[in-house]
Amino acid sequence: MTRRGFIALAGAASVLPELRAETRQERGRQIAEKAIHALGGDGFRQMQTRTETGRSYSFYNEQITGLSIARIYTKYRVAEQVQRQVFGKKMDDAIILTPRAAWEVNYRGAKPLGDERVKQFRETTLHDIFYILRMRLNEPGLAIDSQGHDVIENQPVEAVEVFDAENRRVKVWFHSGSMLPVKQSFQMFDPIINDRREMVTRYAKYRQVGNGVQWPYDVERERDGEKIFELYSEKVTVGDPMDDSMFELPPGIKILKK
Repeated sequence: MTRRGFIALAGAASVLPELRAETRQERGRQIAEKAIHALGGDGFRQMQTRTETGRSYSFYNEQITGLSIARIYTKYRVAEQVQRQVFGKKMDDAIILTPRAAWEVNYRGAKPLGDERVKQFRETTLHDIFYILRMRLNEPGLAIDSQGHDVIENQPVEAVEVFDAENRRVKVWFHSGSMLPVKQSFQMFDPIINDRREMVTRYAKYRQVGNGVQWPYDVERERDGEKIFELYSEKVTVGDPMDDSMFELPPGIKILKK
């Protein structure tokens, strides 16, 4: 081989990794667009509110530690998501979660849940694949890298890794047939153990819930391989009117100590 030929070959080899990375990201974007279409297209993109009603279970060491009727109100604002979680038959115990504050509200008053709960809600939201597809897809620095075909939990899937400018990373598996999310995994720092923990969420039993939107009725969460939460929805609706006051403390409410 001539010296000129060797240099040309070496130069081509040096750009191959970059070309492969671009191809994976293009494929990742295609998968994301197919998932948005499967979730309802414009109906999903324009979804402003969502109400999930059903039964919630909490677990510790794989044992049920809590069971409650739950109603979860979610509202999408400009560049953020807020939530009100209501529990119990009388629906008089609530958790209000925003990117800036977290409160537990009941007949006694309102108790602040602390900065760590606020951070947990914010980070969980930013890693949530539905929030990513609905709110963050065009965010500067956000990329979706295709990881190829796989079989996970007896389901054929398309795997992707989503990462942003602040090095948040979440791996997501979409069903190869329906292109709906079936599982996601990310790591989040836990100050209690001073280490990172793996957070896994599984989604199942999708149904059409209005405006063409498909939503999972079964949601299961794990932490480091142990089940910690399940939500079995009996009814999910989108587009219900929700005043901003639902996600704020009532005027004059008593503020309780932590």
